[in-house]
Amino acid sequence: MYVSARERKLLERLLADDREMTVGELAEELNVSARTIHRDLQGLESVLRRYGLELVKKAGVGIRVIGEKKQKQALAAELLHLSHREYTPEERQLMILIALLEADEPVKLVSLANDLNVTVATVSLDLDKLEQTVEAYGLSLIRKRGYGVELTGSESAKRRLIGELLFRHVDEHEFLALMKETIQGRPDDPFDTVAEKLLGLVDRKKLAIIEQQIEQVKETFPFTMADSSYIAFVVHLALAIERIRRGEAIHFDPRDLQALQATREYEIAEALAESLERAFGIDIPKEEIGYMTMHLMGAKWRSRQGMVMEEPSLAVGMKAQQLIRFVSRGLDVDLSTDRTLYEDLVVHLKPALYRLEHGMGVANPLLDQIKQDYAELFAIVADGTKQLFGDVSVPEEEIGYLVLHFAAALMREKKGWRALVICSSGLGTAKILATRLKKEIPDIAVMEQASVFELKKKDLRAYDLVISTVPLADEHGPYFIVSPMLREEEARAIRAFLERKSAAVAKPVEREQDAQPNRQTLKTMKAIGRISETIIGILEGFSLRTVKHRTVHGLLSDACRRLEQNGVIVDAEAVIEELRRRESLGGLGVPDTPLALYHARSFAVIRPSLVMYRLDEPQTVAGMDGKPMEINTVVLLLGPADADEETLAVLSHISSLLVKDEQSITVLAHGDEEQVYSLISTHLEQFFDDYWTSAKE
Repeated sequence: MYVSARERKLLERLLADDREMTVGELAEELNVSARTIHRDLQGLESVLRRYGLELVKKAGVGIRVIGEKKQKQALAAELLHLSHREYTPEERQLMILIALLEADEPVKLVSLANDLNVTVATVSLDLDKLEQTVEAYGLSLIRKRGYGVELTGSESAKRRLIGELLFRHVDEHEFLALMKETIQGRPDDPFDTVAEKLLGLVDRKKLAIIEQQIEQVKETFPFTMADSSYIAFVVHLALAIERIRRGEAIHFDPRDLQALQATREYEIAEALAESLERAFGIDIPKEEIGYMTMHLMGAKWRSRQGMVMEEPSLAVGMKAQQLIRFVSRGLDVDLSTDRTLYEDLVVHLKPALYRLEHGMGVANPLLDQIKQDYAELFAIVADGTKQLFGDVSVPEEEIGYLVLHFAAALMREKKGWRALVICSSGLGTAKILATRLKKEIPDIAVMEQASVFELKKKDLRAYDLVISTVPLADEHGPYFIVSPMLREEEARAIRAFLERKSAAVAKPVEREQDAQPNRQTLKTMKAIGRISETIIGILEGFSLRTVKHRTVHGLLSDACRRLEQNGVIVDAEAVIEELRRRESLGGLGVPDTPLALYHARSFAVIRPSLVMYRLDEPQTVAGMDGKPMEINTVVLLLGPADADEETLAVLSHISSLLVKDEQSITVLAHGDEEQVYSLISTHLEQFFDDYWTSAKE
């Protein structure tokens, strides 16, 4: 059997998807004309017939391959292992780049030419094109006659390039499947495809061991990682372990390392490093733990509860509120009361800003579609980031993800059917898919978004349907696979399914289900109880005192000792020390306000507490933007170190009041105790009502 590189790509695309695809979609994906697709399809029909498969074309709908699943798999396997394998120019250049990343010494051009079945001249032209690619990562191609070609540059730059190549060219499903095969003991096969070659940069058995070690410390993660960030982290660790085994030096700026060592992420990285040291019999230097910390701080997270109680997040929250107000003015729509939008933006912006400040890029495969579908919104958000984010240049890829959050807020509607959305690209992509579903299918309710890694913890019976952007294992039962932007034919298929499901619902089954104990209801009621208890405790313990002639540090010491006497904390000195540590990480004054938020979570704190102090004379403190500022009010917010998710959600909501709007800030900074209490209780009541409403849906 002979097929060209382009025909192979077309066949692989059709075999990978059971739904109809239009000629236009195929042409766009393969970067060719519609006429070329039509011509290639004619030549492929005979190939398909040999495997008992048929190419079905429906006018106005699309094209698909039908036939037995085993036959499709057999043809796909044959395509992977063609004896005369031909690569597209892009694939060939990737293969060359992979070979250079793997090599410890210069590689001869003739060797590359032989491996790829092309001429040396072709390889030389490919290298010309690759030079610009590697330069973007701070790497260089050294080419000399009689020497060969070598990829040179820093270790971190090479790791970043490998991570980016994996992200762009290896589907999350392929990566997860690889790890599953490794764990189940499948032997290593020769690598033929570009994806396999890329995955071959990382030892399969090593991946499995690393994943096992991460699983052991995963419970200590403050949030749940998005699949894409989890995979990037696993790959980083595998590459790092290989470098350490080779004895290669790792460099990290001592000042940056010292700053990282004070973070929660460093503690997690340190614990994971100890576990990896035992598993691989190596010593992991502090410099490498620094790189691990950077990955954790730059990761995309799927959960948002408690985020605002972390040190850098209130400053991020202020930026989020400013951006929400900017976009609201641009659209003439008030989004300032959308708590979900605010919390999602904080979760996204915290690692995003860290990535930008440290030159850690991010890919956005949906960028072109986002710019097309949300042109006006994209322009407004881009203008907002330019005006509000100062010296940090925000690339279009990050702006695209921010647009998804605002689009989700704009399309949020009432809920109906219960759905679980599986999406590997992170919270933003899951959100936009969820809201697109609600727009196209008004009766649908997106109760929850999850990653592939979280699936095993889910009871899928709690949902009316499961929708995924990646293929899932058969063990998870029936589901719909869709594109992140949800095509019309996909929405049509889901609507038809829900219509059938609605017609099939029988009254006896409903009565039988109602008669059974509903464990989810019990879980929800317990969560509501914890929220109520936290709110009551905070409001009962709230006070606003005016103090005279005191320094901020002296004030905090007295406040903690008073809380110790009242039984709120058990060790005032431990809490004071934690507050000072937090302050050393960065200023706690809220810019453009006379407020400072001193907050901490400690095992010395028994129950959550909120107290405020009004200074008779302004004091100068460091602001969250690093600049000195004058304050007249100190807000002291404390929580237990092991606080549950509901308690953290309440504390986060209180924190967000400091950056909510000018009216709230004015009351907090100048109001009397009754006015401030009224503001806080009103907002906590709204928070409780929102939680109760969402729990009932």
